[in-house]
Amino acid sequence: MEQVRFTQMKDGDREDYAFLTQHETEFAAGTADRLLEAMVMLDKSLSGYQVTRLGHSLQAATRAWRAGADIDWVVAALLHDIGDMYAPYNHDEYAASIIRPFVREQCAWVVEKHGDFQLLYYGSHVGVDPNKRDAYRDNVYFEDCAEFCQEWDQSSFDPSYSSERLVFFAPMVREVFSRKAHDPAVINRGIRMPLQDAAVAILRR
Repeated sequence: MEQVRFTQMKDGDREDYAFLTQHETEFAAGTADRLLEAMVMLDKSLSGYQVTRLGHSLQAATRAWRAGADIDWVVAALLHDIGDMYAPYNHDEYAASIIRPFVREQCAWVVEKHGDFQLLYYGSHVGVDPNKRDAYRDNVYFEDCAEFCQEWDQSSFDPSYSSERLVFFAPMVREVFSRKAHDPAVINRGIRMPLQDAAVAILRR
């Protein structure tokens, strides 16, 4: 079989859907490489800053790595703005939806909400409530998102910062996206892991 036989999904049979499942599984295995290609495209995204969006993403991920963050945090920092190209008005939700099946709930939530938390630094200059993040005060991950933005996001627009290249992070992206999707042992709902680990950071210097 090279294609399914049906033209309406309701007419498919077990053989058709077994065939499609195999194709979809094989296609999903290439997600990491497609994401890495999409990251390169961020160089053509929003301009005006002193670094490109790819440069910003690499800088945020490098800061996370050098702070001793675990792989979920590093990949989240790398991909947190990947939605800029395709979803400029909800880029945070877009990025979170991509990583959510493969990382800790904590990291996906932080990526999803980082846009609101970033307003703390510039909202007053554009007529938006800089304290919009206060709506999430009771969330278990509030402080994690505040730290993510303070340490890795809002600070990563420095053209003089020496970031690692995308190839450095590629194995980490492939490792994360090779996990079983929605694995409860990975998602770890309600579990908080520190963003920074001083002992690990020393080893990585």
